[in-house]
Amino acid sequence: MILALYHKLGEIADEHLIVISSKIICLPSGEPQRLRILLIDGTNLDVWFSLSGKYSYHWDRRIMGKGIYRFDNAPHKKWEKVKTYPHHFHHENENNVIDSSLPHKPEEAIVYVLEFATSIIAKESSENKKRLFDEY
Repeated sequence: MILALYHKLGEIADEHLIVISSKIICLPSGEPQRLRILLIDGTNLDVWFSLSGKYSYHWDRRIMGKGIYRFDNAPHKKWEKVKTYPHHFHHENENNVIDSSLPHKPEEAIVYVLEFATSIIAKESSENKKRLFDEY
């Protein structure tokens, strides 16, 4: 069940412009652990689902000094005041948590997360081009 979902989400992700590749990471037992998506900026987006319905879309950008972005539904009491609890969004760091607008269907959610990543990468690319032009 989870393996089939990872395959489906990987196929959707592989069609996206900012995706270099996707692969399913398995435990030594062969059980699927997560879907890892490599993006054009050299970062990874890890997608995880449990049979109980928990999920996480975790975009780790710390290697670039840019923090993390994560949509998940772990029911931490710390985030009970978030309107969409237990669904929430970690914006740039673990403690900056806000409402989540992530669609509930995984096929829609992966597109949403990749579009979000595209907007961040495009903005940074535009800022870098402007900086290079200004320096020239």
